[in-house]
Amino acid sequence: MGMGDTHGSRFAATRGRRPSSEPPPRPSQETFLPTCRADLDARGWDAVDIVIVTGDAYVDHPAFGPILIARFLEGRGFRVGLIAQPDWRSADAFRALGRPRLFYGVSAGNLDSMLNRLTSQKKNRREDPYSPGGRTGARPDRATLVYAQRCREAFAGVPVILGGIEASLRRIAHYDYWSDTVRRSVVIDSKADMLVFGMGERPIWEVAQRLAQGEPIGSIRDVRGTAFALSKVETETALATPSRYTTDGRVVVLPSYEEVRVDPVAYATMARLFQHETNPGSARPVAQRHGDRAVWYNPPAWPLGDGANVDDVAMDELYDLPFTRRPHPTYTEGVPAWETVKHSIVTMRGCFGGCTFCSITEHEGRIIQNRSAESVLREVRALRRMDDFRGTITDLGGPTANMYKMKCKSPTIERACRKLSCIHPSVCPNLNVDHGPTIDLMRKVRNEPGVQHVFIASGVRTDLAVRSPEYIEELATHHVGGHLSVAPEHVTPRVLEKMKKPGIELYEQFQRMFQCASNDAGKEQYEIPYFISGHPGCDLGDMIELSLWLKQHGYRPRQVQDFIPTPMSIASAMYHTGIDPLTGEPIHVAKGLKEKRLQKALLLYWDPSWHDDVREALTLAHRTDLIGRGAGCLVPPASGSRAG
Repeated sequence: MGMGDTHGSRFAATRGRRPSSEPPPRPSQETFLPTCRADLDARGWDAVDIVIVTGDAYVDHPAFGPILIARFLEGRGFRVGLIAQPDWRSADAFRALGRPRLFYGVSAGNLDSMLNRLTSQKKNRREDPYSPGGRTGARPDRATLVYAQRCREAFAGVPVILGGIEASLRRIAHYDYWSDTVRRSVVIDSKADMLVFGMGERPIWEVAQRLAQGEPIGSIRDVRGTAFALSKVETETALATPSRYTTDGRVVVLPSYEEVRVDPVAYATMARLFQHETNPGSARPVAQRHGDRAVWYNPPAWPLGDGANVDDVAMDELYDLPFTRRPHPTYTEGVPAWETVKHSIVTMRGCFGGCTFCSITEHEGRIIQNRSAESVLREVRALRRMDDFRGTITDLGGPTANMYKMKCKSPTIERACRKLSCIHPSVCPNLNVDHGPTIDLMRKVRNEPGVQHVFIASGVRTDLAVRSPEYIEELATHHVGGHLSVAPEHVTPRVLEKMKKPGIELYEQFQRMFQCASNDAGKEQYEIPYFISGHPGCDLGDMIELSLWLKQHGYRPRQVQDFIPTPMSIASAMYHTGIDPLTGEPIHVAKGLKEKRLQKALLLYWDPSWHDDVREALTLAHRTDLIGRGAGCLVPPASGSRAG
């Protein structure tokens, strides 16, 4: 569900208390969370403490965020039930487990529901990988809003707490690409009691414990990683005297929803201010007015620790929970997303790259949170016990394959830092970029009995990798099955600058090192580079330069990424406003679907089905010299033309 974490006196004092009068039995490895009344009866439960509602199918695997949160809460003594992909057309499905004693936890699932359904050209996707059989239509648009409404209808007075990536990235006023409008915070539109943003184990645990002790949801105002709507009276009090909610009287007041809805400069200002309040060590509380009310955002949750403190939660604990690692037995069709991840292992979370188009940093944070090698090896052994495991681990990584155990050399500097990236425009001298722990983990996993292959499918950050020839050698020799996916994203300096990505020369350096290492290992292996079209700051001229680079290097990409403005990212602010919020400079934006299609066509210059679009793009860019049959041309002339 992706709901955060926190420290505090209440948190430490209540660790380990069971909220129910009778502790639930610890589930066996093959036990799923209850999903219906019969499951409760089988456990001898009269009610549940918490109901988690998710837009994804129920796959009992840690890669599914709502399930991770549900298992985490269950492991701390709460009776947790799950409602997966309910029929949202009435409240009946939301009553399947009865009235929850503490709260409903609502998540749209592992993806924003609009991104899950629609492409960059605003066409319906052919598959929903998080639904049985890949069928579409199993969740509503803006699922967080719809589910929250149905929960309120099902049982009036039960607190509704939002979480997950959709809620997390829509927590402030935000540009919505699919409606081409600026929408209000999901906290306001859902009428939810609270929103937990980011990776939310500790915040939701503290909130659950305080609710179990009888504290009203409306008085829980001080938990890191949470947001909530203030009443009209509270708004005036909080913004006039913010010390009511903060210890030192500081608060960042964003431009209001009414301002950002109509003023691009105000929207860009909001985006810049908000991004600088994402480091939990230096972040201040944030508030944003919506009419006569406001939404209050506490500082982000602290990252998970190493388990050394009595009130700490370690990443290891999450992956030691009793996941069955399978879809619920009621499904008669496979769930494609599970097929992708069922034999993969997550080693870390978070990313300090700060790419402007990416939502990982906004959701998981910039501080890397790691599992121990021992925890990873325990999961490898659990995989070996699965009857369909044949010795191949399909991925060993996370948001980035080679950031495992990398961190700032100074905790003091890390807590005070307000930079949005640790590696752009160059790698920070305070960043420890030692690949040693990653290499050691790769070796331990592949040397486990029963493991034949360990592949790296997570993205490799090439500007870090080139600093470790040993890592590239290890990768090429043991962990690539012929093709390695990497993401240089573009080639022109000005577009890469807007993306906050390194120059193409670093990718080319990585490419040479990888090929040398592959040759030394006696393997014929290739990199598969991914590129983005239509990114803010990119025009047809930039895409032509990219096409020429692709042709020069012999690449014919089949899967290309057409930029989609996802809520709250810096690149989305650029797309909506035509302004770089970090510099205030105006930039070119491919706003219409026509120009977006032409930019995408230039990535597919080699495909005859796209040649008409490529010729149109070259003509508009005054580069008809690239239409012809010469070696330096991108496409042949149109059929029947005498050109070329």
